[in-house]
Formats: sequence, structure tokens, C-alpha cells
Amino acid sequence: MSAPKYRFQMYKKLQQSMPAIYADAKKAAESLNIPAELKGAFGLTGAISGCPAPLRDDIEHAMQTEGKKVVPLAVYVDQIREIVKDVYGDGYDACPINTCEAGLWVSFDTLMTPPALGRGDNYRTRYIAPLERHMHHQAAYGRPFPAKYKDILADRGVASGELGFYGKRQNNFDTVMVPLEGADYTVHGIKPWSTPLLKNVKAKASLASIEQAAQTNAHLLGGFASIGYDTPGYGYGEKDENGTPLLSKGIAAIAKKYNVPYVMDNAWGLPFVGTNIKNVGADVMIYSMDKATGSPTSALIIGKEDVMVNIRRAMGVHGNRAGSMSYGKAAYVGFDPGKEALAGQVAALKVLRDNPAKAKKPVEDLFAVVTAEFDKIDPRLKPFFKIYKSYNSGAVEVNYEDSWANGKMGIPIFSIEDMYASTNLFQDGCAQMGIIPTIAYDGNFFISPGLGTTDNQGNLIPERMAMAVRGLVMLVEIVSKYAGILD
Repeated sequence: MSAPKYRFQMYKKLQQSMPAIYADAKKAAESLNIPAELKGAFGLTGAISGCPAPLRDDIEHAMQTEGKKVVPLAVYVDQIREIVKDVYGDGYDACPINTCEAGLWVSFDTLMTPPALGRGDNYRTRYIAPLERHMHHQAAYGRPFPAKYKDILADRGVASGELGFYGKRQNNFDTVMVPLEGADYTVHGIKPWSTPLLKNVKAKASLASIEQAAQTNAHLLGGFASIGYDTPGYGYGEKDENGTPLLSKGIAAIAKKYNVPYVMDNAWGLPFVGTNIKNVGADVMIYSMDKATGSPTSALIIGKEDVMVNIRRAMGVHGNRAGSMSYGKAAYVGFDPGKEALAGQVAALKVLRDNPAKAKKPVEDLFAVVTAEFDKIDPRLKPFFKIYKSYNSGAVEVNYEDSWANGKMGIPIFSIEDMYASTNLFQDGCAQMGIIPTIAYDGNFFISPGLGTTDNQGNLIPERMAMAVRGLVMLVEIVSKYAGILD
């Protein structure tokens, strides 16, 4: 197929070819010999909210055992606090919550938004967020600034208006978005949108831009927020001798200089094993515990003890309320995770504290599988793929930004708008093959175990994982052929 001259022509051609691409994907999947009972029941990650991994035996056993006991919820909360302090020291504290998004909500509202009480009108505050991936999470709680970003959440989710993403915005609160130096924000996709391609982000130069934004907005500055991930495709490839991302560490230093908090969204992260809040110097780090840790649906906020006071008060777990012994009766009582979730968190955190190798071993095994399968891709595509381990996310990142280097047409990149518009061929194409997809936008695949690819103890089943990755490799070749870059 002839190569298109311009990007929009490539994506228009792919849109027109969607039925043929999906037909070819189904046909290619036949060679995988996926067992009937696995089709649609296994995939490339067990760490997405829409289809989380089944519980490990140890987590399920802990929940069942504790579920039959009479135990005050505060007991589980204190156990979680003790485990966190065992690892980070007594200067850190924790607060369990029902979802990572709820954790972001309560963190922004308690630490950065203007006070609701007092005479006169509220003042405004702003927080600074680097222009990175997943902006609909960590950057969506204020009105976007500068105004050119005001439509950045336009079509995401099933309801993007007042009751959708826009509805998360908090009172008199703005988000200052700062492009990262070395990043590429070229428009890609069938549903075209600026895609943050972050493999070549320069930490030092980016921190200078962030510092300048802080100076410009100092009179309104309420804090900073970013992703807590650790791989190049997320912009965190440059690290210090301890493996701490320089960009994160630098933002923490700027936040300290201005005496405002730094909140890190580490949804797809592992406490203790992954990005270390103490090494970064951040104030708060939030985890989606049902993703990489294998806990039941819930989340966890870990942070410096002084800022955690406000968060724990808002959740109703910071000591007794005035005149009451109730648990969880406060502004954010609706974010209470519940007994079984708390028990599951305790079990998962004990493993991460006492046996971190249990979380690292599947990453090593997965990296070997992904490397071997992508080694079989069409030789014309192979040089463009860079593969990285992420102990933080218990995952492997596959990045192909280099295919667009030097102004040439590369492997199609789908935007986050494609994901929500069902025009991301790499994600929806996997579904056509009977494989549940993973995050596959902005020139990246983030692959992790857990979804029919691990046993009940959390160990990788290599042959199943290889089958899923092989399907993805086939799909990349098919889409690249229809894009006109494989003639």
C-alpha cells in the first residue's frame, strides 16, 4: 500500500480501513490457537480499572478470614499506617480510600483549594502540572491555564460536560499546564489530538520551565501535581544514582521552595517497591491498590505526616470527632473503602514490605517474554521499539516514538481521544483477537501481568503472556501495513 504524504491522510486511510483491519486481526488470531475458554478472558494487563486482575489466593484468603471477624475498621487503618511507617519512618502517614481518583479529589481539596470559611469572597489558587500523559486525572481538578488548553478534556469519558470530567473542577481552582522540554506534542490519531511523546524529555530544562511558571503564578500558587511513574515514555527516563526520576525530584524541590504541596498520582504504582516518596521529596503519593498491588478495589494515600492530618480529617479517621466516637463521618465519608478492601490492603502491603521480590519477579519474567516476542516483529519495524522495565508499575513499557524521527512517517500513534472514541486500533484490534487490551496510546504500550496470565499466587504463566504479546505484535504489523509504512 502506498505511503501517505501527510499524517492526516494516514489516519484517514486507517479509519476507512477499520473493517478490513479488524477482519485481518481476527484471521491472524486464529494462528495463536487461543483456547476457547481464554478468548476475551485474558489480556495484556490486569491493572486497568475497567477489567482488574482476579485476586491472588493470599489476598482473597485474608479478605474472607477478616470478613468473618468482628473488627473495628480503625484497627485495619492503624495496621496500614504501621506498615507504611515501617518502611518510610514515623514522619510519614497513610489514609486508605476507595479509589485513586477519590484520593486525588480529597488531596487537592484539602491541600490546595481556597478555604470555604471566612468573610468576603474566596480567593483563587492555582496548581502547576507538567504537560504529560493522563492529564484527565492529575490535571483535571482546576480550570486549565493558559486558555489554549481549555478544551483539553473535551471528549474524554462517556460524559464530558458538567457531570463528566469537567465536573471534577473544584471551586476557584486553576491548573497551570507547563510543556516539558524535549517533549513532542505533535497531533496524531483518527480522533486527532496533541499526543505527549515524552521519551526525550530533558529534566533540567523542564524544571527551569516549571520554576518560571511558579514565579509567574507565585501570588496564586497552591501546589504541584504530576504522574508518579518511572519510565522514559512518561517523561521520567533521567534518574539519579538511586533510580529516582530527576523530574519528580526537581518538582519536589521547587514545591518546598514555595512552601506548597506536591501531589503525585502513582495510580499504576507499587508502594515501597516503586517510586519512593521519601527519595523524591513529594508530600503525597496516591496509589490505585487494585492495579499493580493486586488488592481489591481501593486506593491508598501515603504522605508526609503534617499534610496527611488534613486528609485524614477529611476522611474522618484522624482521631475522634468532637463529641462522637464515629468512624468515617466527615466531608469525604463517601470515599470510605470498607472492611474487605481494608483487609485486602493490609495483606498486599505486608507482602510488599516483607517480600518485595514477589512483586519484582513477574516483571523480570514479563520483560523476557515481551523482548522475545517483539524480537520476532517485521525487521523493518524492529529497530523502532524500545523496551523498559518498570518495577514501580510491575509492568514493561514498549515505546515506538523513534519510528517518527527525522520527519518520516512512522508506526501509527493513537491519541487518548482515540481511546475514548473507540478509534484506537491497537486497543480495539486486540479485542477483535480475543485479547483484552492494555493502555496503548501516545506511542506507548504498557504491558503487565495478572489478567489470565498469572497463577493464583501471582507467578507469570509465560506461554499465556507470550500468546497475548504475540497477538499485539501481529496487530502492529497489520495496522502498519494499512498505514502504508510496510509496502
